[in-house]
Amino acid sequence: MSEIITEYRNENTKNIDLLSTIDMVRKINEEDKLVALAIEDELPNIAKAVDMIAKQFLVGGKLYYYGAGTSGRIGILDASECPPTFGVPSDMVTGFIAGGDKAIRNAAEGAEDNYDAGVKDAQCLTDKDVCVAISASGNPKYLLGVLNQADKANCRTIALTCNHDAMILEEAGLGICVEVGPEVIAGSSRMKAGSVQKMVLNMLSTGAMIKIGKTYENFMIDLMPTNEKLKDRAIRIVAEIAGVNHSKALQTLLECEWSVKTSIIMLKCNLSREQAEDSLRRNCGVLRRALNSFSSTV
Repeated sequence: MSEIITEYRNENTKNIDLLSTIDMVRKINEEDKLVALAIEDELPNIAKAVDMIAKQFLVGGKLYYYGAGTSGRIGILDASECPPTFGVPSDMVTGFIAGGDKAIRNAAEGAEDNYDAGVKDAQCLTDKDVCVAISASGNPKYLLGVLNQADKANCRTIALTCNHDAMILEEAGLGICVEVGPEVIAGSSRMKAGSVQKMVLNMLSTGAMIKIGKTYENFMIDLMPTNEKLKDRAIRIVAEIAGVNHSKALQTLLECEWSVKTSIIMLKCNLSREQAEDSLRRNCGVLRRALNSFSSTV
């Protein structure tokens, strides 16, 4: 196998161990600046992935992330933040890491070579779901096992990698390849490659949630107000969208057990809680549709 681009030596950082601390972090920052620019070239494929995921969500499908090491941890991070941000069930977006949950905290480097474990972890996939295989190199046998099982289940597949020669690109239905070049420390793909994965997964999950109506404008209207900070955010969102003061927003939120969308409809359309909840049901939980059903000027 030819050398993987993420294993190349970075000519710009050959003498990083001789630099002053400020020059060292400047070098790292210079390399990090390349990440967002590299993603720009893959935006059309990222958009296709967002549309694919949103379409499957609307038919009851789920989103699954699979990765080894850093890639697996980033997938789990993105998945775990979807329920509190968008108010979705905890299993709607799920992350798997090679080696199991113990590998989240403790490195299990050999786990990425276990093809059969990938097959096993992908047994949950169905023809309604979307599977995203994440890897800087794109060659772990674990992910090849995942993608093979995904194909058997007729599950839609996406590969996210930083290597144009990645094997997962050949196996997945849709490929996203963001090449950011050699890392500051050769082979340390938790750096630029890890940043790429974090940014792209943010786009996939956030974009799909926007498409299925989990936001209104740029407000997270399905958030779960489980602490004081989030309750304050809910009050501010309701007050802003409904055009009322914070006291009125709080009063209405308390009436409907902190449902942001229900509160907004009650206030903007002068409805009871029951009427507002019925409107949301009839409009598949999409706030903008519910509001538009009462007034074309909202």
